[in-house]
Amino acid sequence: MKTAVSFFEQNGGAYTRFGDVLLPNLTLEETDSKPLGKYGRMRKRYLKEHRSAFYSAMLLNGELYGHLAEINEACEERMELLTRQMAAREGVTEALKAADQMEWVRRMNSIHSRAEEIVMRELIYPEEAEDDRT
Repeated sequence: MKTAVSFFEQNGGAYTRFGDVLLPNLTLEETDSKPLGKYGRMRKRYLKEHRSAFYSAMLLNGELYGHLAEINEACEERMELLTRQMAAREGVTEALKAADQMEWVRRMNSIHSRAEEIVMRELIYPEEAEDDRT
């Protein structure tokens, strides 16, 4: 008697028998070994907790790591740009750093916090930002 061949087997898949159960041999594709940065990890946690279907789909399609790495890079570039622009606009210069280091640190910390808030709203949690506007 001939047994039916599953769609999975027709496309090169194989099964492993565990007792009376056949389980498909599934593996995920290898991803880059470069660790994710701060913003990539934040985006991952957000997707996992608030957009679980999107997270699962990207994970199963092997697209999650690429998305997270792209978000991390975009956030870092945006932080650098915003920090530089805000510092120039507010007069936070090397001359200030030489004259009054504590004031320079205070201002740079403020700039960093504001720039990070913008980046979070634009790139890490964009859907929540849209929800807040309605």
